[in-house]
Amino acid sequence: MSNTLGHNLLQQSLLRSPVLEPQRKLTLFRAACGNQSSLHTRNSPLSRKFRGNNLNLRKSKLAMGTRCPVTLIPRAVLTTGPSSEQLAGKFNLEGNIELQVGFSTPGPGAATQVDVQVTYSSDSLLLHWGLIRDRKEKWVLPSRRPDGTKVYKNKALRTPFVKSGSNSFLKIEIGDPEIQAIEFLIFDEAQNKWFKDNGQNFHVEICKEDKLIPDVSVPEDLVQIQSYLRWERKGKQMYTPEQEKVEYEAARTELMDEIARGASIQDLRAKLMKNDSSVVREPSISETKRVPDDLVQIQAFIRWEKAGKPNYSPNEQLREFEEARKELQIELEKGASLDEIRKKITKGEIQTKVTKQLHQKKYFSAEKRQRKKRDLIQLITKYAAESVEEHDSIKPKALTVVEEFAKMKEEQDGGHVLNKKIYKLADKKLLVLVTKTEGKTKVHLATDFKDPVTLHWALSKQRAGEWLEPPPTALPTGSISLNKAIETQLTNNSSANPPYEVQSLDIEIEDDSFTGMPFVLVSGGNWIKNNGSDFFIEFSVKSKPVQKDSGDGKGTAKALLDKIVDMESEAQKSFMHRFNIAADLIDQAKNVGELGLAGILVWMRFMATRQLIWNKNYNVKPREISRAQDRLTDLLQNVYTSHPQYRELLRMIMSTVGRGGEGDVGQRIRDEILVVQRNNDCKGGMMEEWHQKLHNNTSPDDVVICQALIDHIESDFDVGVYWKSLNENGITKERLLSYDRGIHSEPNFRRDQKDSLLRDLRNYMRTLKAVHSGADLESAISNCMGYKAEGQGFMVGVKINPISGLPSGFPELLQFVLEHVEDKNVEALLEGLLEARQELRPLLFKSKDRLKDLLFLDIALDSTVRTAIERGYEELSNAPPEKIMYFIALVLENLALSSDNNEDLIYCLKGWNHALSMCKSRDDHWALHAKSVLDRTRLALANKAEWYLQVLQPSAEYLGSQLGVDQWAVDIFTEEIIRAGSAASLSSLVNRLDPVLRKTANLGSWQVISPVEVVGYVVVVDELLAVQNKSYEQPTILVAKSVKGEEEIPDGAVAVLTPDMPDVLSHVSVRARNGKVCFATCFDPNILADLQAKKGKLLRLKATSADIIYSELKEGELAEASSTNLKDGSTPSLTLVRKKFSGRYAISSEEFTSDMVGAKSRNIANLKGKVPSWLGIPTSVALPFGVFEKVLSDKSNQAVAEKLKILKKKLGEGEVSALREIRETVLQLAAPSQLVQELKTKMQSSGMPWPGDEGEQRWEQAWIAIKKVWASKWNERAYFSTRKVKLDHDYLCMAVLVQEIINADYAFVIHTTNPSSGDSSEIYAEVVKGLGETLVGAYPGRALSFICKKNDLNSPRVLGYPSKPIGLFIRRSIIFRSDSNGEDLEGYAGAGLYDSVPMDEEDKVVLDYSSDKLMIDGNFRHSILSSIARAGSAIEELYGSPQDIEGVVRDGKVYVVQTRPQM
Repeated sequence: MSNTLGHNLLQQSLLRSPVLEPQRKLTLFRAACGNQSSLHTRNSPLSRKFRGNNLNLRKSKLAMGTRCPVTLIPRAVLTTGPSSEQLAGKFNLEGNIELQVGFSTPGPGAATQVDVQVTYSSDSLLLHWGLIRDRKEKWVLPSRRPDGTKVYKNKALRTPFVKSGSNSFLKIEIGDPEIQAIEFLIFDEAQNKWFKDNGQNFHVEICKEDKLIPDVSVPEDLVQIQSYLRWERKGKQMYTPEQEKVEYEAARTELMDEIARGASIQDLRAKLMKNDSSVVREPSISETKRVPDDLVQIQAFIRWEKAGKPNYSPNEQLREFEEARKELQIELEKGASLDEIRKKITKGEIQTKVTKQLHQKKYFSAEKRQRKKRDLIQLITKYAAESVEEHDSIKPKALTVVEEFAKMKEEQDGGHVLNKKIYKLADKKLLVLVTKTEGKTKVHLATDFKDPVTLHWALSKQRAGEWLEPPPTALPTGSISLNKAIETQLTNNSSANPPYEVQSLDIEIEDDSFTGMPFVLVSGGNWIKNNGSDFFIEFSVKSKPVQKDSGDGKGTAKALLDKIVDMESEAQKSFMHRFNIAADLIDQAKNVGELGLAGILVWMRFMATRQLIWNKNYNVKPREISRAQDRLTDLLQNVYTSHPQYRELLRMIMSTVGRGGEGDVGQRIRDEILVVQRNNDCKGGMMEEWHQKLHNNTSPDDVVICQALIDHIESDFDVGVYWKSLNENGITKERLLSYDRGIHSEPNFRRDQKDSLLRDLRNYMRTLKAVHSGADLESAISNCMGYKAEGQGFMVGVKINPISGLPSGFPELLQFVLEHVEDKNVEALLEGLLEARQELRPLLFKSKDRLKDLLFLDIALDSTVRTAIERGYEELSNAPPEKIMYFIALVLENLALSSDNNEDLIYCLKGWNHALSMCKSRDDHWALHAKSVLDRTRLALANKAEWYLQVLQPSAEYLGSQLGVDQWAVDIFTEEIIRAGSAASLSSLVNRLDPVLRKTANLGSWQVISPVEVVGYVVVVDELLAVQNKSYEQPTILVAKSVKGEEEIPDGAVAVLTPDMPDVLSHVSVRARNGKVCFATCFDPNILADLQAKKGKLLRLKATSADIIYSELKEGELAEASSTNLKDGSTPSLTLVRKKFSGRYAISSEEFTSDMVGAKSRNIANLKGKVPSWLGIPTSVALPFGVFEKVLSDKSNQAVAEKLKILKKKLGEGEVSALREIRETVLQLAAPSQLVQELKTKMQSSGMPWPGDEGEQRWEQAWIAIKKVWASKWNERAYFSTRKVKLDHDYLCMAVLVQEIINADYAFVIHTTNPSSGDSSEIYAEVVKGLGETLVGAYPGRALSFICKKNDLNSPRVLGYPSKPIGLFIRRSIIFRSDSNGEDLEGYAGAGLYDSVPMDEEDKVVLDYSSDKLMIDGNFRHSILSSIARAGSAIEELYGSPQDIEGVVRDGKVYVVQTRPQM
C-alpha cells in the first residue's frame, strides 16, 4: 500500500472531531458515490500527498455535505438484486492474462448466474471451486453444476472452461439463497499451473440486497479507519490507486455487514478505536478551535522536508501529523487567524523542532548502501570436490537373513510392493512385506527368532487398530479362530542359496475391502508388541509407496548410508541422539569425500523436512539437545576449514541443523516458558500442554508454534489464523497430537493479556531461535554482534560477546539490513545483504573459534536474499529490462558467493555487468549481447542442477527407500534443494527477461537451422541421443528436450524441434540439412509446451528461415500432405572402392592423390599457392590409405589381428557392444619401425617438428593419437551412419592427415551459402574462442554467428554473441585428422563422423568474454569478421562452388585448416 493511504487515513479521520465536522475526502480511496449530484465542492489550497520519498501536489476538491449512500457495489462482491447485471471483479493473473467475474439474476426467485471469463486459451483450463455458506471455511458443493464438472477428493468441484477464440469462459448458476460467496482457483492441468489471488483463493461475495439498510450510511472516517486496519493486516502492501479504491469499498462492506447484524455507528466507532492501538487522542467535542486538515497536511510536509524526506512507518506518519497539528494549534490558541497561519506556513515562520527531535529518535535510515567496487575475479573459487573409495572402517554390510528372505519374496512374487517394514525387536528383526499379485493381497512375515513364534492377528477395514475376524479363505493351515482374532504358528523356512534360516508365514487375502492387519506376536509365553502398542501394517500406503528395489546404492557412499540406516532406530529417540550419531559419522563421511558428506546432508534434510521421527519414547532436556547440536556444528566448522572443496555441502548440512550451544542455552527453553505462563496467568490448557512438550523434547516445531501463537494474538485472537500459521509451516493437528506430550487444546487467552503475551512470546521466540534456527537472520546477527540480558525473566544472565575482527562499519551494515528486511521495494535490501556477504567472505576462509557463528550469519544472509527477491517479483512486473538485468546480477552474485566452483558464475556476472553498461549507453547490440549472457547463465544453472542431481539424488533414493521416506519427498529431493537456494530465483528472473530480449533484438521465438516443410506425428523424447539409432515406421516430428550437437537423426524423423541450442554448423545441424529434415530451436516455453501437449497428433510444419508455423491435420490428410516430404525407406546403397596400401607409410602434401588420401587432405593441399598471401595454410603430411591394414598384418600385431577378426564377427552378428572392444583392441597395435622412420622423414622435410625429438614418450603420445583416429572407424555414430545408407563398412578406409596445431585465439567455420536461408549471396560463419572442437563437437552453448554479403565483404552483421562457457587451448603440438574415403561420396556427409585427435590433451578454460577484444572492441571485431568473410569468398571463388571451411585466427592472421564442398 502506498504511503498515501497511511497519511490520508490519518488526516481525514484520526485527527479530527468524529461527529461535528463535515467529512472531507482527501484519500486515494475515493468511493464512487451513487448520488453524485448531491455533492458540493469548493476549491482549497494545494493538497499534498506523500508517495515514497516524493511529494505530489495537485489542486484538491474537498467533498462536503452528503455522504455516499451504501448502495455501492464493491468490486469483489456480487449483489443479487432483481434483473441486476453487474461486473463483480476484474483481476490480473499474470502478464496480459486477465480474469473477469460478472453476475446476473433474471428475476425474483431465480438462480444467480456467475460468469467467469479469462483472457487465456487452453484445452486444459479448469475452475477449482466451491461455495461458502454461513461463513464456514469448508466449501459447499452444490448439486447444480455446469456440464463436465467433476468432484475433486470430495472437497471441491472442477469445471472445464469453454474456449472462445483467445479467451476461456464458463457460467455457474447458484440457486441456494443461503450461499454467501463463491471461492475458486484457476488450474491449467496440462501446465500444472495454478492462478491465485496473491497466493490466496479468489473470494467473491454474494450480498443480498434485503440484508442492506439503505437508510443508514457509514461515516467516511470509520470507513477510512477500517481501510487502514485492513492495510495493516495485509502486511502494509504497496497498492495501486485502483487497488486502494477496491480496498476502500471492501472496508465499507465489512462495516455495513456489522450494521446489518445490529451494530450501531457508536458500536463501530468504539470497536475501531479500541482495535487500532495507533489511533491518537482526538480533540474533544467541546474544543471549538480546530486547525483544518489541509493546513496540517502542508505543515507535516514541511516537517518531512526538514527531516530529510525519510520513509516513515505508519506509526511514525501518525506521530508526525499529530506533531504538525500541535504546532498549528499553538498558533491558533495564541489568537492567530487561519489566514495568518496560512501565511506563516508559506513563509516558514512556524516554529518546529523536527530536525533535532527526529534525528535523535532514529526515525531515519539511509535509502541505499553505497557498495564498494570489487574485482570480481577475486571471488573465484575452483575447488574440485572428489570422492574416494570408502575405507575399510565402513565396509558394506551383508544382507541379514530377514533381508535375504524379503529379497527372495519380492523376486518370487514379481508384483507391486504395497508396504514393507522391518521392525527391530531387541537383537532380532521382524519383516512384514505386503505385495499385490494377480488381484490378491499377500502378507509375508519372517523373523530370525530362535524360539517358536505365534502370530495373533486380525484384519481392519475402517481404521487402524480395528480387529475384524478374517474370512476363512484367508486362514493359513493350522490357524485357530478366537474371538475376532486368529492365531497362526510361524514355520521354519531355510535356503542354501542365498543362505538364510527364518520362521515365516504367508497370508493371502482376496477381499479388497480390507485395508490393513493388526497383530502381536507370542513367543516363550511373552507378548511381543510394537513399543507397547499393537503392530499394524497397512495394505496400501498412500503417502509412502515402497520401491520394490531400492537399488544397489550406486553413486552413493553405500556403506556409510547402511550405517545410518542401522542407527536410525536409535536416532529416532531424540534430537540429542540424532545429532550425536551424526557427529560420530562426520569424520568417516569426510574421509569418503563428496558422496559421504552428501549422505549426511540427505539424512539431515530428511530430518529437517519431518520425514523422519524426531522423538520416540525418550525424554531429553533441551540443554542436552543444544549441547549435541553444538558438538555437531563444531565438527562441521572444522571440516569447513580443513576441506574447502566441500564447503558448499557443509553449508547445506549446517542449514538443516540449529546452532545449539553449551551451558544454559538449551535450558532457557525450559525455564522461560514458565516465565511466559507465570507473567500471563496461562498455566492450563494449550500452554500447559506446550510446556510439557518443551520440557520433554523441544524441536524446531516449537519455533512454528510460537509464531502461530503470536499471529493468533495479533489477529485479535482469531483461532483460524493460529491454524493457518501452523499448517503453512507443515504442522497439522495430527502432528500436534503425535508428540510424546501431545498438544490437544487450542489457545484460549483473555483480551487483557494481549500486550503482555506478545511481549513475552517475542522474547521467548528469541530463545527458541537461538537453539533451533541457526539460519534465522535476527538470531544469527545477534550471535555475531553480541547481546546481553534483556526483558524480565528472559535471557537472564546471558551475555554473548561480539566476534572480534569484524570489518569496519559491519554492525551498521547489519543494522541497515534488519531495518529494511521487510521492505516491499527490495533493491536497497538486496544491495545491503550482498554487501554484508562480501564483507563477511574473507573471514569465512580463516580458522576462528566462532567461525560457525559467521557461517550461520552468511547462510541467513543468503536465505534472506532468496526471500527478498521472491517478494520483489511484483516490483519487476512492469520494470524496464535494465532493472531486471540488475536484479539478475544481484541474485547471480549471491549464488556465486555460496558455490564452491563458481568461475563460470563469476564470468556470467561480469557479462551481465557489461550488458548493463551497454544498455545504459544505448549500444545497438546490448540486447543481443544480453541474450548471449542469458543463454550462458541458463547453461550454468543447468550444470548446477546436474551436479546436485548427480551428487545428492542417488543418496536420497537409496536412503529414502531404506528409511521408508515418502516417495514424493524422495522424487523431488534435488528439486527442493535447488528451490531452497538462489538458483530457482535466478532461473525465474532469466525466464522473465528472455522474451523481452528476444523482442528487442528481433530474434523471434525460433531459430530455424534447417527450414523444410514436413508432416508427421509428434513424439516427445528427453534427449535425441537416446533415440538416434531408432527407426520410426511413420513420419515423426521429434520434440527433444536435449540436443547436444553430435547426434544422428533417426530414420523416419522428418523434424527435430528442441529448446536446446546446438550450433547452426554442428554435426546434427549439417545432418538435418543434408537429410532434408526440419530442425529448429524454440525459445518460447509456451510454444514448446503446446507442441509437447500435441504428443501423438499429426501436424504440418511450415518453416521459413526465421519461423515455424504448425497446424493439426486429420489422419486422412497424411498421404496427400506429405507425399513430397516422407522418406520411402528405399535409400539406395552407396558403393565404396577398397583402397590398397601404396607401399609408403607416409607422404607429403605434394603426393596427395585420390588413391592415397581423402578429400580433406587433397583440398587443403590444393589451396597452397592459390589463395591470397594474407591467408595462411598449414603444412601437412599424411599416413595414406592402407597403412592401418598394413600395420595390422605385421607379425608384431598377429594377436591383435586375431582378436579383431573375432570381434568383427560378433559385430556382424548384431552384438553392438563389440564396437567398444574393437576400439580398445586397435589401441594395442605396435608401430613397425619403417612407419616410424618414414613419418619422421616426411615431417622433418616438410618443416614440421618430429615428436620423437622430445623423447620416446612424446612419440608414444603421437602413436596413440594415430591409433585413436583409426579406431574411430568403429565409433557408434559412424557405424550406424554407414548402416543407414547401406555402406559396406569393411570397405571404408582411413587415411590420417598430420598437421601442426596452430594455437588459435579463435576458430571458425564458414558456409559460403547461408545454410538457414539458402541465400547464395550471403556468407554465414560461426566463431569460437580457442580451438574449433568446441564448435564442431558437442560442447554446450552457442558460437558468435554473423552473415556477410559477398558484394560487401567489409560489412559483417552479427546475428548472435557467444554463450559457450568453455574454450579449448593447447601447447604447440601436432593434430592427427581423420580422412576417410567416405568423405568423397556424393549424397553422404561422411565428414565429422570420425575423430581428429591432438597429440596433447587440450586445456579446458572457462571463458571470460567481458575482457575478450572480439566482444568489447567493435573495430577489432569488424576487422576479424571481415577477414573471415574474405577468406570464405576467396576459397569459394577458387573452387567455383559453395564451400564448408574450417580455420583459425592467430594474432590477427587467418589460417584455413580444411575445406570441402558445402552439403
